[in-house]
Amino acid sequence: MRIFVLGAEGQVARSLREAATAESDLVVGCGRRPEVDLLNAASVESALEAFRPDVVINPAAYTAVDRAESEPEAAFAINRDGARAVATAAANAGAPIIHLSTDYVFDGRKDSAYVETDAVAPQGIYGRSKLEGELAVMAANADHIIARTSWIYAPFGNNFVRTMLRLAGERDRVRVVNDQLGCPTYAPDIAVALLAMARRIANAEDRARYSGVVHLAGPDAMTWCDFARAIFSGAASRGGKAVPVDPISTAEYPTPAARPANSRLSTAKLASVFDIHLPPMQRSLADCLDRLMQSERGPS
Repeated sequence: MRIFVLGAEGQVARSLREAATAESDLVVGCGRRPEVDLLNAASVESALEAFRPDVVINPAAYTAVDRAESEPEAAFAINRDGARAVATAAANAGAPIIHLSTDYVFDGRKDSAYVETDAVAPQGIYGRSKLEGELAVMAANADHIIARTSWIYAPFGNNFVRTMLRLAGERDRVRVVNDQLGCPTYAPDIAVALLAMARRIANAEDRARYSGVVHLAGPDAMTWCDFARAIFSGAASRGGKAVPVDPISTAEYPTPAARPANSRLSTAKLASVFDIHLPPMQRSLADCLDRLMQSERGPS
């Protein structure tokens, strides 16, 4: 099977390349800038024509949540217009598209986990641009999976785990928000799930069974403060440094963009339709920390 991935060095795109090496029948192509640029629809079209994909996966996005408040044109150009360009090119190539979206399409006021049919109400530019990207993809390609995920982390890239470990080396204690709930999701787990989803929609006689929105997130919900404490506990057990974590409120840590107080995502549909179950956070975090600590030590 031939899979074309937009982006190359993002957490999910890199994890997809890694995961694909374990599956001998997969041929993966990556659309890297400047050759393939979401701001240049013709470059996307040409790349897909040349590669002839069975499935297109698009994790590429403008993800600077706070900066998006002052750069709305850039956020919408990539997250809406670029998403439309990829979905259109995939449709022209006769390929279904799996498009990555976000928990930030919700306002966070629900008391329980969000399901795919809940009303969307993004609070900031990033969430709005991603929601408009979802709608653009749906309109451009009937064979689509919109996979909403959340709180992504990996042994590489910019993410909360690596930030906490860096801060532990710089400070005696850290202050972390304790009134925002979400589901930490490991990029390598996302990649394995995306490849399984790609196989299902590519090989299905009835692609409509799989088309639509699905939530793809870790099974464990917690606050950022809880997550930070789990990170430091895991680091300490591996000989790393742990520091105390002081819980604070969102109001004590103001940011340009509002964050949803609750962005838990229900993955019941992921299990029932795709038969995919992501590993528990402790197992995935352990793998992430093992890789990070081994990288710091260097080859033995």
